[in-house]
Amino acid sequence: MPPPVQNRKIIVRGYMLFFVVYMVLTLTVKIQLHAQGEVSVTLRVETDPFEEGRKVFVSGNVSQLGLWAPDKVSLEIISAGIWEKKFSFRKGTTIEYKFTNGNWNTEALRPDSTIPPNFILKVEHDTIVTTKISLWRTGTNLKITGQITGKVEYHKKISIKGLKPRDLIVWLPPGYEKETKKHYPVFYMHDGQNLFDPRTSSGLKDWRVDETADSLIRIGEIKPVIVVGIYNTSDRSAEYGDTRLGHLYMKLIVKKIKPMIDSKYRTLRDRNNTAVGGSSMGGLISMICAWEYPEVFSKAACFSPAFKISTIDYVKNIKSYTGKKKGLKFYIDNGGVDLDAKLRPGVDAMVEALKNKGYVENSDLFIYIDKGATHNESAWARRAWRPLTFFFDSKNSGVK
Repeated sequence: MPPPVQNRKIIVRGYMLFFVVYMVLTLTVKIQLHAQGEVSVTLRVETDPFEEGRKVFVSGNVSQLGLWAPDKVSLEIISAGIWEKKFSFRKGTTIEYKFTNGNWNTEALRPDSTIPPNFILKVEHDTIVTTKISLWRTGTNLKITGQITGKVEYHKKISIKGLKPRDLIVWLPPGYEKETKKHYPVFYMHDGQNLFDPRTSSGLKDWRVDETADSLIRIGEIKPVIVVGIYNTSDRSAEYGDTRLGHLYMKLIVKKIKPMIDSKYRTLRDRNNTAVGGSSMGGLISMICAWEYPEVFSKAACFSPAFKISTIDYVKNIKSYTGKKKGLKFYIDNGGVDLDAKLRPGVDAMVEALKNKGYVENSDLFIYIDKGATHNESAWARRAWRPLTFFFDSKNSGVK
């Protein structure tokens, strides 16, 4: 038996009220999401028309831009010489990107044939960004500045079971070949292809560790030191973290690379004369190396380190340690722009944790913040002299 007419009206009104409330709430959520959530960015490239089959790709620091894969995200051709693609990003995201024709050997250049820095955009509202490109890299038109200063030697395809093979580049200090009875401290550094040679370095800008160390040695500011650059592999992110591959990578250094260097070169093998260093994830693994192997390393240089960000948190490892203070020296620095700004909270947390474990600033803990610096090889090159003088001061015998 159907409900009375009056009851049916009440039910209908109830449904209508529910529908109105639902629509209002849905509209409110959509407005809030637009205000706080996603915004539209169209990247447009204007360039000379290409021959048939040639494409334009964008490569950048977020997943929508392919996480720096040079051939993953292609722009669409709109007309002759005009390419574009529309993206959606969360409001407040800072994107960094470059353009290529499908690989890093064909990336966009400045008009003077040099490689430009990353394009950087903080996403605040719907926008179209137009980039005019007049020159693309070929095999012959790239202008590279810089060269290797001093003598280097290479060791190819070093590996252990479970890790991809990698090369080493060993920089020898001035006087090494003449002073045949002298032995030297050793500085092991990650991302070895970025340290000395602009031709192998990311963005063709190297750390200039060779020029910096050579100058400091010649003027007597630091002791002569051997620098061992350990190349990275495509597993860099995993190998430079507190992961299974990360612990295998440290085993590679401690059990294979260091013994090989000690056997082939005149090194001071003790921990007081052995340091490790790197940047970003390389800064993280440098901290882990020293903390996990204090019998091998006495010093760690951590440039713009990823101590605590996203799913990474090595600060908790330091906090949870309850043993005796380890005889280590730490150099920790950071910039203040873009990714370095995001890394800063983790840097501050690590500094606090180390101080709580008894490390004293300007004694066994050196901190430097360059607020105007970005996250790249050029910035680290400008700061490379700092840990060299902190660790290898010609007037200081090192950690006791």
